[in-house]
Amino acid sequence: MSEVLDEIDMQILRTLQRNAKLTTKELAEAVNLTPTPVFERQKRLERQGYIQKYVALLDAEKLNQGLLVFCKVKLKQINHEIAESFMHRIYRIPEVTECYNTSGAYDYLLKVRARDMKQYQEFVLNKLGEIDSVGSIESTFVMSEVKNFHGINI
Repeated sequence: MSEVLDEIDMQILRTLQRNAKLTTKELAEAVNLTPTPVFERQKRLERQGYIQKYVALLDAEKLNQGLLVFCKVKLKQINHEIAESFMHRIYRIPEVTECYNTSGAYDYLLKVRARDMKQYQEFVLNKLGEIDSVGSIESTFVMSEVKNFHGINI
């Protein structure tokens, strides 16, 4: 069973969300502790699953992946086997960076990155279009990013 997090644990998590590249010494200074207890707390937070992984956030524009599309997918029918098959296929498509099973008019919401409209069209026709269970899709193209916070408000 996970321990209850205290305010120092929460400070460590908030600080790492802003900059996961901090050294243990820098993190300790930020939360007003010495490095050893901060190191132990950080390792405990990792073991308990509060910290799942550390990543570098890349600039999609500079990497020629500037087109961001939210793609809503409705399956023809859905049951456990069809859902598992769909998710397995989606997991292997590199253009899909996030996938959520949703309630409402659509079954899945995909976050898709592409170079341009042509590449997105090829994705729709040659990748999504090849999945037999897909009934319909609706694409929403992002014109500008207003807020993009990758953390959790804690």
